[in-house]
Amino acid sequence: MKAVILAGGKGTRLRPYTTIIPKPLVPLGDKAILEVLIERIKKFGINEIALCVNHLAELIQAFFGDGSKYGVRITYSMEDKPLSTVAPIKLIKDLPQHFFVMNGDLLTDLDFNDFLSNHLRINSLLTVATYKRKTKIDFGVIDIDESQSSAVGFREKPEYDFNVSMGVYVFNRDVLRYVPEGQPFGFDNLMTELLLQKEKINIYRFNGYWLDIGRPEDYEKAQEDIKKLGMKE
Repeated sequence: MKAVILAGGKGTRLRPYTTIIPKPLVPLGDKAILEVLIERIKKFGINEIALCVNHLAELIQAFFGDGSKYGVRITYSMEDKPLSTVAPIKLIKDLPQHFFVMNGDLLTDLDFNDFLSNHLRINSLLTVATYKRKTKIDFGVIDIDESQSSAVGFREKPEYDFNVSMGVYVFNRDVLRYVPEGQPFGFDNLMTELLLQKEKINIYRFNGYWLDIGRPEDYEKAQEDIKKLGMKE
């Protein structure tokens, strides 16, 4: 089983933690963020990992090496220019027909075996893991009748539910035919193109634990949660 982990971003949202080190190496408990993820997916038999790197790539390569200390094989795909999130995957040779793709800055107790089984059963080009995320508006929201310039409703700091991408996917290798060569192409572009072409995009709804470690407040929460989740062992 193979996973492609996207670890080439600059981590600007996580500053000041990422001022001098790349986000995948920011400590989480007594390990690096990406180290926690690699050890997690290894438990599900994912022992071939390709890291897509760019920003401070030499530090990431020096830290993880060939992966032998984790019992996995790690290879590196180096961009010579920023290619966003999906285009770098096309640079990787010998991809299997089905493989995982995930962001390198997430914390989750997702069952990767069940996720893969769902993908294979549906047999779509792409399966996206989604999570229901509550978003709170920190203001009083006024509903307005524009024709009358008058208020017709009011909600104090309402909450909304959204199905968000977890940054974890299973790709069928054939989906890469929609990805152009040598130019920036992100997951948003891929979703738009697949919808335009009326290709089936499978959704895997997940109700366990998931956190995108993108902002300082998310990082602080992850530091607390890692103790409860027992992912340090």
